[in-house]
Amino acid sequence: MNKLVASVLFAVLIVFAPAALAQDRATGSAEMQQLRAALKTDKKAYVAAALALTDAEAKKFWPLYDAYQRTLNLTNQERNVVIVDLVGTDRPLTDAYAKYLLKDMIDADDAEIRARRTLQNRLVKVLPAKKAARYLQIESKIRALQAYDIAEGIPLIK
Repeated sequence: MNKLVASVLFAVLIVFAPAALAQDRATGSAEMQQLRAALKTDKKAYVAAALALTDAEAKKFWPLYDAYQRTLNLTNQERNVVIVDLVGTDRPLTDAYAKYLLKDMIDADDAEIRARRTLQNRLVKVLPAKKAARYLQIESKIRALQAYDIAEGIPLIK
């Protein structure tokens, strides 16, 4: 009897799981569209609303946020230079130059990771861990959205 119940439950899961996953993806997609719209208007306001910081938390958080955003802007500029060099030329890319550009791209990624690690270490000192994790999650989603938009618009190198 237990095997029969288990088999029926398993069959039901197999039938309905794809629909549930599709619904989760649609919800996730809608969430990312809302995030994209919020970023176009005011990223800082979106972060503030999502974190619901107390006055004491906000006083300590926003300087960390601003410093992190400045670092991200620098790494984005470095990455953009590499991307333009990779795909922005009309002539074929040599292997030697491609190797050089790849190193620069990884260096920009490493700088971003170091900045995120530094931010995390500072955040957990000024915010409850849950809010710190929430902010890092928000930033991760923002970066993923930006990376997707960049990747979508850049052709593969020839």
